Amino acid sequence: MNSNETSKILIAYFSYSGNTQEIALKINEMVGGVLFRIEPAKKYPESYQDVLKVGKDEIIRKYRPPLKKKLENIEKFDVIFIGSPNWCKTIAPPVVTFLSVHSFSGKRVIPFISHGGGGKDSCVTDLKKMIPKATVLEAIVVYGNHIETISRKMLKL
Repeated sequence: MNSNETSKILIAYFSYSGNTQEIALKINEMVGGVLFRIEPAKKYPESYQDVLKVGKDEIIRKYRPPLKKKLENIEKFDVIFIGSPNWCKTIAPPVVTFLSVHSFSGKRVIPFISHGGGGKDSCVTDLKKMIPKATVLEAIVVYGNHIETISRKMLKL
């Protein structure tokens, strides 16, 4: 893949514990592209139990937390990897915000989901509903931080 092709790849992700970030870094190592960390303007609590409570509440209320920074020029990317942990059987609220503020029309989107045992649950289905004009390819689903399970063939490029 030449540098012009890799410059058209975006790897956008939200990571609370670091697992989803490890996956994003592995994908970047394999295919290149631009990394973009999706961060809420207000940090989540440090305690895992507290973040579970806050995250579940945000999902139930369909809350879209403001983001720390916005990605400029998403239109220049053709392939977009979107990473999220599985939070309460769906994508994390900061990813929902990211999806809602950008146009994915005509983009090829490859979701990647980290989980602690719940698999992808409704993550991909919910993501597809939010970006109906994108072509959403098969998701990369990784248990914990087992990035060794990611193969180039999974990346669909």
